[in-house]
Amino acid sequence: MKLRSMTVAALLACSGGAFAQSSVTLYGVADVNLEYVNHVGAIPSAANQFNRGPSNDVYRMNSGGFSGSRWGIRGTEDLGNGLKAMFVLENGFNVDTGTLQQGGRMFGRQAFVGLQQAGIGQISLGRQYASMFEALANFAPAAYATQYEPTVLMTGPNFRQDNTIKYTGQFGPVTALAHYSFGVGLALPQTVGIATPIGGNGENPGQARRDSAYGAAVAYQGGGFGVTVGYDQWNPTIGTSSGTVRKAAVGASYSFGSLAKIMGGYRWGQNKNAGDVVIQRDDFYWIGANYQVTPAIGLTLEYNYDNVKSLYGDTHVANPWQIALIANYAFSKRTDLYLSTAYAKNAGLMMESLATVYANSLSLGNNYVLANGQSNMLGVSLGIRHKF
Repeated sequence: MKLRSMTVAALLACSGGAFAQSSVTLYGVADVNLEYVNHVGAIPSAANQFNRGPSNDVYRMNSGGFSGSRWGIRGTEDLGNGLKAMFVLENGFNVDTGTLQQGGRMFGRQAFVGLQQAGIGQISLGRQYASMFEALANFAPAAYATQYEPTVLMTGPNFRQDNTIKYTGQFGPVTALAHYSFGVGLALPQTVGIATPIGGNGENPGQARRDSAYGAAVAYQGGGFGVTVGYDQWNPTIGTSSGTVRKAAVGASYSFGSLAKIMGGYRWGQNKNAGDVVIQRDDFYWIGANYQVTPAIGLTLEYNYDNVKSLYGDTHVANPWQIALIANYAFSKRTDLYLSTAYAKNAGLMMESLATVYANSLSLGNNYVLANGQSNMLGVSLGIRHKF
């Protein structure tokens, strides 16, 4: 339930006794599912000598399949003359265990405050989504569904960034975004093929580049047609210096009324180590569609393919691909039942591999690492989602 009853009027300390309107809204999603996955190995780490281990079938309960489970508070205050103050605090949690996500952060999904000016745009400061990630959301068929969507491979593991100043402008059908992070706050541990951990807490005295990031994107949505283009760069700590992770993407979509939408895109990627040597280069493609069979039944189909040019010196990597299908049945506007299934080749589900530094498995707590001797993985889940 949207708690719009929390709306109040606040008295401004200014001549004339003018009033400013304030509103605070509580919102959220509770999403849980039962899942089967085959050919599951172990996350490579120092504890297991970086060995992915034997194949296992896994049966488990997960939090977040169609959407990440969350609750949040957002609010605005009208300051007059088209100026508003605003904030968002959003928490990620696990329905199956009641624990926090995003490494135990209280508001790990989003936490920012800022100002909006009509006709100019919004400036916000705090933990926020990267510009390219936000712009591509309307061009990903599964809309970044927590289960099986290869979001990390598409946009990078740094899609949420600490210490970020961000501009958002809405000009009719055009949205413009740009951001800069003083310290992303993402650390990926050492794993197979990587000599040292990647990333850190950022904001290093005397080394402003380390763990900083920036990017920009522009999106157009009008008349059933949409297109976007974006760029993202992260400069993670590697040893005592920093590397360079660059991604650029373009996406397009077309809607056939309210019943169907097709979309796809291309993402260029290049990673360099602290010595400015290319350690990863790939071209990622996706295509898919949404179809509303009836007012209650919706279908989503998505295909992903990654052309790996080079990965830590290996130029003959088997290119991973994945196909996924989601069917959901809406009992109401707020509650639905869903069935998700995906098949991945030459990688685990979510196209999890060394190319993603196993970031999905590390952050979700659900292992999608492909076991030794296996080349494919199948997953099926049945879940329920309630929005409030």
